[in-house]
Amino acid sequence: MYKKILAAVNEHLNSEVTARYAMNLAKELHAKFYICFIAEEGMSPHNRHAAEDAVKRLFDEALELDIDTESIEATGIPVREIGEIVRREKIGMVFASTRREDIEKRFYAGTVARSLSLQLPCSVALVRIAHSGRVRPGRILVPVKARIDHVRERAAFVTHMAKAFGAKVYVFHTPRPIETIFSGEIHLTPPEWEKRMSHDISQFMRCLQQQNIEHEGRHLPGKIARNITIEAFAKRHDLIIMGASERSLWASLIQGNPVEEVLRETPCDLIILKPRHED
Repeated sequence: MYKKILAAVNEHLNSEVTARYAMNLAKELHAKFYICFIAEEGMSPHNRHAAEDAVKRLFDEALELDIDTESIEATGIPVREIGEIVRREKIGMVFASTRREDIEKRFYAGTVARSLSLQLPCSVALVRIAHSGRVRPGRILVPVKARIDHVRERAAFVTHMAKAFGAKVYVFHTPRPIETIFSGEIHLTPPEWEKRMSHDISQFMRCLQQQNIEHEGRHLPGKIARNITIEAFAKRHDLIIMGASERSLWASLIQGNPVEEVLRETPCDLIILKPRHED
């Protein structure tokens, strides 16, 4: 699993909260924890001091938790500088918070968060903080597709996040409704949906079971993003962990992009995972 985890910090509170997710994962995995602040050219002294104070708070907190920690501060273009650090230190996972532009801009290619997800050679967790209170999720909602790439890494990430917080995992699948020519949409019972579960979802569930992670599975046909946000709100989940979208820009224009829709509408904290490690 990840031996070195880096959290990218800036002047915004969301990045500090995001770093605490990374810190708890590092503690669970006994990994080295890097706190990174890259000051952009022209950054105001006020914002620089705010980021530096956040780095100091996180560093002191990590030491109190007996986590092997290193802080790195530099000036330059964040994506480029973080990329160099990742390659030099052989970082396995980077946590970065989304910004307001990521939420407001459709097809958020070109944003810092999206650029990190696409360009870094390691796994990336983009975190949308909906509530900046204490980081202690007890209920983690994990939406999955029928076909899951890097299924073992995704399962391992969810497993260790759940262990880090003592949380229960709720695996959630929104399949396409089954329809027939004469009868229209067919409504299946939960056991019937379970029999139709894809190989990848079954493997994902087995990985959780093997690690003794308390979990449940649920199927609800319909619109993906809408079902996810309603499920998270209705069941009062604390955190959503979902995969980054593999859809092209053209497919997103035609079909929509569930990840971006959840990013805008999520009622709780959201982690968008871009895995890079081979199973």
